[in-house]
Amino acid sequence: MHHLADGARRLGIPLTDDQLGMFQIYYETLISWNKRVNLTRVTSYEAVQTKHFLDSLSCLPTITRTWGLPAREAGTGPQAIDVGSGAGFPGLVLKIAMPILRLTLLEATGKKTEFLQFLVDQLGLPDVTIINARAEELGQDDKHRERYDLALARALARMATLAELTLPLVRMGGLVVAQKGEDPRAEVEAAQKAIVTLGGQVREISRLAVPGLDGERHLVVLGKVIATPTRYPRRPGMPAKRPLT
Repeated sequence: MHHLADGARRLGIPLTDDQLGMFQIYYETLISWNKRVNLTRVTSYEAVQTKHFLDSLSCLPTITRTWGLPAREAGTGPQAIDVGSGAGFPGLVLKIAMPILRLTLLEATGKKTEFLQFLVDQLGLPDVTIINARAEELGQDDKHRERYDLALARALARMATLAELTLPLVRMGGLVVAQKGEDPRAEVEAAQKAIVTLGGQVREISRLAVPGLDGERHLVVLGKVIATPTRYPRRPGMPAKRPLT
């Protein structure tokens, strides 16, 4: 994991030997399960470190800066939900690097949630909950609606759809942190009405430099400023089929 260690250091995230050992287990488990469950097309040792681990870690400085927390401060960290977690990117990667994070992994595909549970057990990570459900369902569940400090989204959907899947889960004063590829400003502008309707406000659009990664990476941060109207999110499939305009 030398490539990961060097890249994380360049991001201002020093990783301990124990954390690097967890990432090694993560890689080996990912590759083993990928033979029978479609988790990722990226499988080479260095590529996983760059395109999955470092890419996921690139949003950690924004998160720690927002809460004023160093990555390993003792105490209680923010309550976060990774929406559409897939193989655990970025949520589980961030949990390893920021152990105080209280994390929920939300994934609609059962086989992927089985992988996530197996991996969490292998790593012995505390304060991680795995839910096999759709974001539209959880956003209308009183146990989860407007309960989270932070919603994470990586390659989830275009901004109008992403906002409807994430903002209903975030409490007032909380954040949505969405990782995007190419410059998302036009996409965010087109989704502005949807973001406002759902109780959000654009806080930041920034370009990220991921060590060793070609191509653009950006971060979009939304703040939750008012309660989301009760009719949102709409029933499963509707936010993608008919995005708010």
